[in-house]
Amino acid sequence: MFWFMQGLCFLPAFLVIWSSSTFIVSYLIALFRNDVDIIFPYISDTGANPPESCIFGLMTFISACAGIGTIYARYKFVEKLSEETRVVKPCLNKSALVVGMMSCVGMCIVATFQETTVEIAHDVGALLFFVSGVVYTVLQSIISYRAYPFGSSMGVCRARLGIAILATLAFFPTVICAFFVKQSTLHRDKDDEDYPYHLASAVCEWIVAFSFICFFLTYIDDFKLFTLRVKTEYEE
Repeated sequence: MFWFMQGLCFLPAFLVIWSSSTFIVSYLIALFRNDVDIIFPYISDTGANPPESCIFGLMTFISACAGIGTIYARYKFVEKLSEETRVVKPCLNKSALVVGMMSCVGMCIVATFQETTVEIAHDVGALLFFVSGVVYTVLQSIISYRAYPFGSSMGVCRARLGIAILATLAFFPTVICAFFVKQSTLHRDKDDEDYPYHLASAVCEWIVAFSFICFFLTYIDDFKLFTLRVKTEYEE
């Protein structure tokens, strides 16, 4: 049996590969069309103009759907683990589920509303995605430590904690520096007064985004341990 056929590990594996491809493909197309600068544009800038905006929107929506499936599967895994060991409180597990779903909703908003058309809706969706995503990684890191030694190894727990800390530290410069960026053009000049803020914000945005991807990468071994089944019952 191939590794991706064990349990549900294909879910986080697909999410990691597809999400990485979403960012990279839209960036390469935008770069090829000279729609963005080569040095760290905002992620949303790479999907601002057609045709990359169409590809970015579609692939981001699929990533959001894969994220919903992965987050729900993780919730059910922790729920089953808690039934047998009582190491994780149900309220903590449910909180992580809700926050994770909110992050996926933010992704859908970002995919639907491009920053060059409906900027306010796009920014709200991006903020919801990043805030909820950071909180989700923190909550799941706490859950991993509380569930140890059931489920994940100590090495995986430490990796998740490190990724959560990195995402949290990178999130604040992303938002704070963005407030000092006055221009909204896709092409930037290094001599612009607000260029250092733009660069710092964009770099940290990419760090946060790939931190989320790396976090789901740590789910692969856990997801080999279980599977989910749909049970159909007739109502009397």
